[in-house]
Amino acid sequence: MPFSAFGVITDAARTDAAFAAGVDYVEPTIVDNVVVPHGEGWRLSDAYRGKRHPSFAVLAPGSVPLIGMESRLDEARRYFDEVFPLLGEVAEPGAKVVFGSGRSRTAPDGLAKEAALAQLADVVRAARDAAAAAGLRVMLEPLNTGETNLINSIGEASDFLDAFEIDGVPIVADLYHIVLAGEPLESIVDHAAKIGHAHIADGGRRYLGTGDWPWREFLATLRRAGYDGSVSLECNWGDDFESEVRASVELLRAA
Repeated sequence: MPFSAFGVITDAARTDAAFAAGVDYVEPTIVDNVVVPHGEGWRLSDAYRGKRHPSFAVLAPGSVPLIGMESRLDEARRYFDEVFPLLGEVAEPGAKVVFGSGRSRTAPDGLAKEAALAQLADVVRAARDAAAAAGLRVMLEPLNTGETNLINSIGEASDFLDAFEIDGVPIVADLYHIVLAGEPLESIVDHAAKIGHAHIADGGRRYLGTGDWPWREFLATLRRAGYDGSVSLECNWGDDFESEVRASVELLRAA
């Protein structure tokens, strides 16, 4: 069962080079790329007008905290209600929007974890509903503990969605965060019904073929879980972006 497409997370400046390297799609970062500051709000970047993309990453900037000692739900809704319609202008129908945004969803010191998770549940529902209104789908991405103190593994994400009865929000399987969390790849199979997107990299988040991370096993596990959607490269690229992406895509297709 083949994957539907291979892409890369990058910005407007590298989009042409990404396609020249052979990717099927580009997953643009949202903050300060697809949308840029405009007064006290945001506007669509001119670089994206007239284009359509199947997925997007980096939903909220660190300057927009979504969790606080008091609920930040109203601020979250204002941000989502402004940004999702802009994304809808440059998205393919049903495009995926990855909700990682570790700084934005980090609970402040002194806030009980239970209360923080309840706030996050409200925020995820608000993001899901605002995305749906724009014809988009939000995906929850577990992040490592160096990026956030809430939802650090696929298992935690699944438990969170179940505990707060949040439907319509799939989970992103990201090899980088899986490795840093020490989570077994089998967790992808255990929660197969909830996996909606995938990110991949090699050791140190470098491009494929430069490290010793189990990226081939990761792909095989996704297949065993029945996932046949898109897989995005999310790497720290070196000086030769196009060549590094091309080498990664060739390995993905060969695998």
